[in-house]
Amino acid sequence: MKNWPLEAFTKVKTPFYFYDMDMLNEHITIASNAAIKYNYSIHYAIKANHHFRVLKEMKNAGFGVDCVSENELLEALNAGFSPSKILLAGVGKTDNEIRLAISHSIKAIHVESLEELEVINELAIELATCAQVALRINPNVNAYTHPSITTGLNENKFGISLNKINDLIALVKNLSHIKIIGLHFHIGSQIEDLSVFKTLSLKVNEVWSFFISAGFKLAYLNLGGGLGVDYYSPDNSLPPFEKYFSVFNEFLNVGHETKIHFELGRSLVAHSGNLISKVLYVKKGDEKDFLILDAGMTDLMRPALYQSYHQINNLSSKEEDHIYDIVGPICESSDTFATKRSLPKASRYNLVAIRSAGAYGQVMSSNYNLRPSPKALFSDDLLFSESLQTELKLVI
Repeated sequence: MKNWPLEAFTKVKTPFYFYDMDMLNEHITIASNAAIKYNYSIHYAIKANHHFRVLKEMKNAGFGVDCVSENELLEALNAGFSPSKILLAGVGKTDNEIRLAISHSIKAIHVESLEELEVINELAIELATCAQVALRINPNVNAYTHPSITTGLNENKFGISLNKINDLIALVKNLSHIKIIGLHFHIGSQIEDLSVFKTLSLKVNEVWSFFISAGFKLAYLNLGGGLGVDYYSPDNSLPPFEKYFSVFNEFLNVGHETKIHFELGRSLVAHSGNLISKVLYVKKGDEKDFLILDAGMTDLMRPALYQSYHQINNLSSKEEDHIYDIVGPICESSDTFATKRSLPKASRYNLVAIRSAGAYGQVMSSNYNLRPSPKALFSDDLLFSESLQTELKLVI
């Protein structure tokens, strides 16, 4: 962000999340235009960021929503998404989640196992209705991303194995209250090598053809999401939405009548969010110097969980650069945002922005050490109402 509202930032207690709404809407618009070019539909993956303001922008763009829990589904409904644009995924859905999805007649429940399919049928019988589902198939395609966010290999817990398809076909014949409308594939997150999606497309062609030849009438195909973002360049790097969709357009062959859906999350919201923190201490160690912030792994888990990189800016200093390890206050050695990072020389109370934190940032925060959850501020509300200032507490 080129013009940080520093005066407004000084009025609220750190740490907090700040969302650049112009950047968010730029990403949404470019993604939407790229999808429309190929007549593709986007469902926003709510797990990336479920803030109500973010959901409203996604709804206004005409997107659907992909949910993975009961509360996400309820929040989507509360935000005004039509049930016909809501999907429910997840490898371990509870009975209540399945009942909720069926009773609201959502677009589709994405089924991850034969066992789950049987349960959905039983609950649909209980509710005296038919459940509309899509079968999530595990294509055994390597996404070449972090092991913790890879979802499309045989070793992963997600989806129905290709080795189980014959068993699946035999089972479906005995399920009276299931309507299978299509297939679902998702191979991972933060994928930067677009050739992976070519491999996925070719695998999908084979699986789709097999199901059609087996007599399934499919009109819906969901190819997940997974498009990565450039965490090193939050201001000057839009995700390659056009190239992403063009790969599928070139290599996918499932018939023109098939409605193709994608579940974008991170690529839409990551760059717009920033964790704003304050320097508590500049600590000189024996071998390195530390910037100790008031934000910690409770506020942004990704560096501790995935060893992920986030650009970090000192918003208050124009001094010459110095090398720091940038850490939080939590009593865990993993509470580290960056090591050997070059930043303008820092002083106590300097404001620091940890960038590209709009996805899997605020939503993954915790109350470990009884720390409060970080609040959210938005660039189109920079005056900050008195009630909001009171809620966030003025800096003393």
